[in-house]
Amino acid sequence: MKKLLLVLAVLGGTAVSCFAQSSGGTAKFSIGVDAAIPTGTSSDIYNAGFGGSIKYEAPVATNLYATLSAGYEAFMVKSEFTDLGAKSSYGFVPLKAGLKYYFMEDGSGFFGEAQIGAAISTESGGGTAFAYAPGVGYTVDGGFEAGIRYEGWAKDGTFGQFALRLAYRF
Repeated sequence: MKKLLLVLAVLGGTAVSCFAQSSGGTAKFSIGVDAAIPTGTSSDIYNAGFGGSIKYEAPVATNLYATLSAGYEAFMVKSEFTDLGAKSSYGFVPLKAGLKYYFMEDGSGFFGEAQIGAAISTESGGGTAFAYAPGVGYTVDGGFEAGIRYEGWAKDGTFGQFALRLAYRF
């Protein structure tokens, strides 16, 4: 099984590098800070969320990039719940993969993005939720990027949030 996974990883890496050479783009990393406002029933319990993330994007076609991202987000619990004994914050590790499309050919300017993955609770017994996140943003030539997204985590209902990410790409 380990050999099969190694072979798949090598083939996947080779395919991505071939696409990268043919599309004219270059792979990029970005490190960012995230701020979130819970929506719907999530806003009944949480005030806001804060965290950080790292993202890798590799070109697969002209203007189109495959993305992988990982991060940490902590959501602050409203005081009426902490007064009743609840923790003041709850942590999550979102892991997502997706596609990012730049509307300009040089990999800067406006983009649209869609990702799916998992949001893993850092709390004992918290479990894992299916995550999805469509969004839009803008990348500046100097490497800075700002994006806004709606992110939903589905497990026994949906935890929704609007999030802002400010990042540096390199």
